[in-house]
Amino acid sequence: MYFKKILTTLFLILFSFQVSANAPRSVGKYKNWESFNAETDKGKICFAQSVPTKRAPSSIKRNGSRLFVTFRPGENVKDEVSITSGHTYKSSSVIAKSGKSSYTFFSQDNFAWLLDNKEEQRFIKLMKRATNLIVKARTAKGAETTDHYSMMGFTKAYNTAKKTCS
Repeated sequence: MYFKKILTTLFLILFSFQVSANAPRSVGKYKNWESFNAETDKGKICFAQSVPTKRAPSSIKRNGSRLFVTFRPGENVKDEVSITSGHTYKSSSVIAKSGKSSYTFFSQDNFAWLLDNKEEQRFIKLMKRATNLIVKARTAKGAETTDHYSMMGFTKAYNTAKKTCS
C-alpha cells in the first residue's frame, strides 16, 4: 500500500515537470492552487496542488515542496493527501498545523501521507476552512524545515480536480 502511494506521488512530481503527451495538464488555476489531470495506463489521475508561499530555513538545500490532493478513479482512490518538502524525511517527522488543529503524517523517503481515509476527510475539511497551513518536518539528518501554504483557492482547485475525475 505504501509503495503504491510512493510510486503514484513520484509519478505526479516527475510528470509535473516534464513535457510529453501524457504530462499532467492544468485544468484550472485558483489563487495559490492549481488543478491537473493526466492519463496513464491505469486510467485518469486528477490532483490539486500548491507550492509554499514561504520556506525556511533558506540554508537547507532542498528540492521543491508541494501539497497534493489526488484522485485516481481507476484504482478507487479519492481524496489522497500527500506532501513533499523537497528532502528525505526523518521517519515519522511530518506535522501539518492550522490554528489549533494538528495532523501527523507518516513518511517514506521524501513523501508523507495521512494514515487513513477518515484522517484525509478531516484534513480536507480543515483545508477548506483554513487560510494558512504550516508543514514542519525533519530532514534525514535531523534539521527542521517549515513550509507555509496558503489555502486561498484550495476549495475551487479541489472541486475542479474531483469533478474532472468523476
